Amino acid sequence: MRSIWAGTISFGMVVIPVKLYAATEQRDISFRQVHQADGGPVRYRRFCTVDGEEVPFAEIAKGYELANGDMVVLTDDDLKDLPLATARRIDVLHFAPAEQLDPILANKSYYSAPDPPGVKAYVLFRDALSASGRVAVAKVAIRQREALCALLVRDGVLVLETLLWPDEIRTPDFKFLDEDTDVRPQELRMASSLIDTMTEDFDPSAYSDAYREALEKLVEAKIEGNDVVSPPGGPETGAEKRSGPADLSETLRASVEAAKANRPKTKSKPGPDAKAASRPKGKTGTQSGPRRKASA
Repeated sequence: MRSIWAGTISFGMVVIPVKLYAATEQRDISFRQVHQADGGPVRYRRFCTVDGEEVPFAEIAKGYELANGDMVVLTDDDLKDLPLATARRIDVLHFAPAEQLDPILANKSYYSAPDPPGVKAYVLFRDALSASGRVAVAKVAIRQREALCALLVRDGVLVLETLLWPDEIRTPDFKFLDEDTDVRPQELRMASSLIDTMTEDFDPSAYSDAYREALEKLVEAKIEGNDVVSPPGGPETGAEKRSGPADLSETLRASVEAAKANRPKTKSKPGPDAKAASRPKGKTGTQSGPRRKASA
């Protein structure tokens, strides 16, 4: 792996030299835009809308557009003088319980690895942080942008999670939140029973990206000149064709019965201890850190 940042972790009077490495990667098939007739790559050129001339990359600056259409032009020389106290330092501000970090704040994850002179200090800080059950709240500047971040322990490595600023989180403003929706006690019990029945340990390795796998096979088939076979899948089931909403209690009861029927016979219904143990673990062995955003 190639490091994307080099600096120090500033922890009180302790300074630990480290490098940051991207902890995740987007696994996707990359395409280029091409001319359908001959496969020639399609390229885009940068043109100025004022004089119509092509603009070389070296002459491109940042512009902040005002409401009246005027433009404030910012060059690299303007930006280099802005104060970035954390430009080469992960500045630990304080420590907080891991559960207080809202997962919606999570932005991007980085592994940190110590430079040889800082290994002992790194291991000491890592072990103390892991034993505390807390995360370190810090600030860091990556690619000329300062970010709030959290340091936590995962697989023996200090992981830096950049966080969104509070004003970057949108307030949920939905009409149903102001409505008085009546949920009957028996419906709530059935829903809780369904959750209990479907509860099991979370193993991310049990899931895969079916779309990407099918797309890879499609590309391979094109290369080999074979016919493309449609992915397996039958017609909609009766439940999927259901036109109107069924009674909520009946739907929940059917869901519980179906979940019990599909559950292996060797497993018993989880009790209170089992339910606690079956909750998904966080990103560390002993503590939960913020998770990456994902659509529900």
